[in-house]
Amino acid sequence: MKSATFSEIREALRGKRRILVASHLRPDADAYGSTIATALWLLSEGHEVTAWNEDGMLSKFAFLPSSELVTAPPATPVAFDAVLALDTSVKNRLGTVIGAISDSPLWICIDHHRSNEGYGDLNLIDPTRPATGQMLAEGFFEAGITVTPEMATNLFAAISTDTGSFQYEGTGAETYEVAAKLIRLGVHVATLSRSLYENQPRRRLELLRHALVNAKFTCDDRVASFSLSMADVERLGVIPEDNEGIIDHFRSVEGVKAAAFFEEMPDGKVRLSLRSKDSSFDACALCSRFGGGGHLMASGARITGTLADVESRVLEAICADINATR
Repeated sequence: MKSATFSEIREALRGKRRILVASHLRPDADAYGSTIATALWLLSEGHEVTAWNEDGMLSKFAFLPSSELVTAPPATPVAFDAVLALDTSVKNRLGTVIGAISDSPLWICIDHHRSNEGYGDLNLIDPTRPATGQMLAEGFFEAGITVTPEMATNLFAAISTDTGSFQYEGTGAETYEVAAKLIRLGVHVATLSRSLYENQPRRRLELLRHALVNAKFTCDDRVASFSLSMADVERLGVIPEDNEGIIDHFRSVEGVKAAAFFEEMPDGKVRLSLRSKDSSFDACALCSRFGGGGHLMASGARITGTLADVESRVLEAICADINATR
């Protein structure tokens, strides 16, 4: 693992013509916002830039300026001089992007997940920052890079969502200072917030209804959880992007210290999303034991097994960890 500053990364890219910018599958606004802002910056410096995500551009984020830059990787591999992997804690979370790269380019990782061990040739990893978008904004400002209104809007969306609208732990004074600078550069906060938080499809409401009706409270009501089987998905007509944020309703319940969401996948695995209410319960440490990772208070894993089996094992482990902190 070779650590690098933003300036060192910029210098390393100067001689690279074809650059790929990519982020993790099941993307959120930090993944997309960081990808688009970085692609716009590199285009402004004369590079040939491609932006990929395994999921392409999800319709729920298509309002982001220059969202058309992000596409799904092609079936035929493409050669690049450098790859920037953003907001991606482990390389395989890039999914089909990896197989669409035909040669051995310079790999650069910029990320804020503390479980990231540095899989790039150059790595800029800062777990003290609540969003990769904040890291990029700070790098742009320090380097004197011109941040356009389009870049600013994408970076603000990245920061706003990954901080839970500036509520989560890790949201410090620096976060607000960066956000203020971005607003001055052209972010229309009200318009962006409506697009991010007040434009949900009705099917998502049906999913929320299902989740609330089937909620489970265990470990003396300190753990709230819900599960979603493939049969549920078919019956409700939901798509993967509809799941985003549902778990926060469970974490918000008085007395709950951890919330878990279990989603049955077609490959014989269960996708776990885990959230904690405060730093006394380490969501990242628990997910790491199941092959995942992420943040102290927001992590995930993909676990082999049936939905019932994985749910039982994980809930038992969560309760054991919570009891150990008493």
